[in-house]
Amino acid sequence: MSMTNRAPAPSYVLTPTAEFLNSLEADRPLVRYDLAGSIAHAEMLGHTKLITEAEENALVDGLRQIGKEVHHGSFPWRSELEDVHTNVEVRLRELAGPVAGKLHTGRSRNDQVAVDERLYLREAVHSVVSRLLRLEETLLTRASEESGTPIPGYTHLQRAQLVTVGHWLLAHFWRFDRDIDRLLATERRANASPLGAGALAGSTLPIDPAWVAERLGFDRPFDNSLDAVSDRDPLAELLFDLALMGVHASGLGEEVVLFASKEFGFLERSSVLGSGSSLMPQKRNPDAAELIRGKAGRTLGDLVALLTVLKGLPLAYDRDLQEDKAPVLDAVRAATSVLDTLSEIVRKSRFDHARLESAARDPELGATDLAEALVRHGVPFREAHEAVGAYYRANPDPSDVASLKAAFPAVGAEASLLFNPAEAIGRRITSGGPAPSAVAQQSARARACLEAHAASLSSLGRKVGLIEELLNEERK
Repeated sequence: MSMTNRAPAPSYVLTPTAEFLNSLEADRPLVRYDLAGSIAHAEMLGHTKLITEAEENALVDGLRQIGKEVHHGSFPWRSELEDVHTNVEVRLRELAGPVAGKLHTGRSRNDQVAVDERLYLREAVHSVVSRLLRLEETLLTRASEESGTPIPGYTHLQRAQLVTVGHWLLAHFWRFDRDIDRLLATERRANASPLGAGALAGSTLPIDPAWVAERLGFDRPFDNSLDAVSDRDPLAELLFDLALMGVHASGLGEEVVLFASKEFGFLERSSVLGSGSSLMPQKRNPDAAELIRGKAGRTLGDLVALLTVLKGLPLAYDRDLQEDKAPVLDAVRAATSVLDTLSEIVRKSRFDHARLESAARDPELGATDLAEALVRHGVPFREAHEAVGAYYRANPDPSDVASLKAAFPAVGAEASLLFNPAEAIGRRITSGGPAPSAVAQQSARARACLEAHAASLSSLGRKVGLIEELLNEERK
């Protein structure tokens, strides 16, 4: 077939509501997945003898030519055509001639768009998890560097007990690690091919959904054709995963904002956090961390938008589902930018160790340690709690050794160690605690989780790579 022989494109009658129905701007990011799914579908039609080998070659060559045009930015997008599928179909007819009409054999726009979205989800999860792993690696590195640096831990935003900067960073590691678990599980559940479900009832033609599912790297074909074309659970799950990840990122961003303030002073106010004031020359604002906080609200809105579209929809396909793409694409863009920025903040931020050491010597941070010291000497905890509370209210300097010994003779020599930050942290050896030995064990577990996730990502990467293989594979 000569790729220069063009057939006239079929005419598409524009309805009075054509502009309202147009989804091209939302669909365009799916073009690579649409082409890959169409190539696999054409190959399946050839495999099942529904088209000839020559027809299969013509369709696949034409689709790959379109892929090259898209890649080089020369594809002739037509805004009057309502979506990406119609644009591809019209261009394929120009390149391949009337045989282009056979590509839609045994397929509907309904199962076509469903497979596009699942291929996109696979790559989106890979992209987000790659960035999460980079952030986790950075958190682990910084936690190791600051494993012995004391910092007050807070409840109700009030100083509570001593931990270390390393322990604090690892707390955020585990939040993001759960995000990875959820994203990978979402991809696994979504890895079923909808192709072959047709509009809603499959096909009377001898198509092979299992064959095309394997070609596209899916674990299995669909179980129910009605469900296959209407199921948007994977997109809703993806948005939930990203929304919760955004909440976790926002929490870390909030602490960066607080710790970089003059009131806390735990973090140096460096350029990685943001810009200066347009008016006040002395200011260094934590703009980046604030925007990370703000992006969480946007992603939460994307989740609510999709769930609202899905609420109450009857089976099987309804045009409402055209609105499923914009929130997903928006949330993925937000997530990748947030994670890239957060990794930079964690990697480049510097702690003010003198300020942290000063804060760590706040006598109030030792109150629980004093109560537990009394418990070790046989005092019931509730009595120890009440006695220590009364002692703190009566003494302007609760850490004074002489006052401590006078009030609690049983504590004895231990009194001089209770308010030493290194000693206080070192006693917290319970599993998951902030003592250096416990943090070392925690870091080892974190490293093992990171490596396991990296292996899962590598496996997912091979499936993601199928898109480029399908678009660029040389035909025999």
